[in-house]
Amino acid sequence: MGTLPSSTVENGNVFEDLSGTGSAASDNPFDSLIEACRGAPNEIQARYTKHRETRNRTQREKFISEGSGVMIDPILYKLEHPEIYPNFADLRHCLVFWARPPSDVRALIADIQRQLITIAPRLWLMPIENLHMTAMEIVFSRTAAEVDEIVTTMSAKISEITDHAFTHRARLIKPMLSFDTAAVALSFVPAAGESLPAGRQPSEDAYSYHHLRRDLYDLSRSTGAKVASRYVVPSAHLTIARFVTQADISLSEDDETPDPLKVQKLLNIIEMINANLRCHHWPKDDQPIKAGGEWIIGQERSLDCRKGTLWYGGGKTVRLGKGF
Repeated sequence: MGTLPSSTVENGNVFEDLSGTGSAASDNPFDSLIEACRGAPNEIQARYTKHRETRNRTQREKFISEGSGVMIDPILYKLEHPEIYPNFADLRHCLVFWARPPSDVRALIADIQRQLITIAPRLWLMPIENLHMTAMEIVFSRTAAEVDEIVTTMSAKISEITDHAFTHRARLIKPMLSFDTAAVALSFVPAAGESLPAGRQPSEDAYSYHHLRRDLYDLSRSTGAKVASRYVVPSAHLTIARFVTQADISLSEDDETPDPLKVQKLLNIIEMINANLRCHHWPKDDQPIKAGGEWIIGQERSLDCRKGTLWYGGGKTVRLGKGF
């Protein structure tokens, strides 16, 4: 057991925009979608919906047709097996602004994780206290010294950036599992006036999560820092589980060949969970959305400026913004 499983990935997922949005004339990459949609909330929601549905469909076909099993993150694998790699450490330091989910979304995710492990008991589950959505990534895979230097460059505006969601309240709805051969995530789409919570006006949904990401990009660049983000596609997701072994879908412990029946069971549980989410946690006839089905960024905890080895939810908070 001194070597990694045969199917591993160096966090090499390609973040491809599947919404049909082209590039913008602006040097802010988030402007293109807003311009293409003329800022209309229903059109922005449609682009996010198209992206996640197209991606799920593509990944489902990949699971079934390629028969190559899951892609295992070798760094996470080593961290999870200290008996094999006793001195291994993750040296990839990053700087990000995370959105932290409120308690009802965290409870929903904990329930989903319990359902997933009935079919895939060896999944690595993101600890509930570590759940996050990357609203803006400044840099990734740098040294600690490099990240600290960027924090110093940005320090005068970090308070303003982390508090931005307090006065600019983007709402997300329609939770759904998104997945690929490396991980499972809970994704949302920007709201467009559906089932407004008490006290919120329809006009407030004109400021979408994509607008928030655009603003965070501009605010971050205004500090003089160069933003080297991989995450510009129309997606609002939290990773909730990762594959760290082929065993849950293989023919046997000794044979990593994917078992089509086990693969189908995994896809079926994802589809079942999504059907339940649509039935119970999506907007219905302007009735209040069930707990966990809606997330206003900044609710309970605002944006978290985070640095360090935070790929799996760790790291250190530089500043936590003002929540409501």
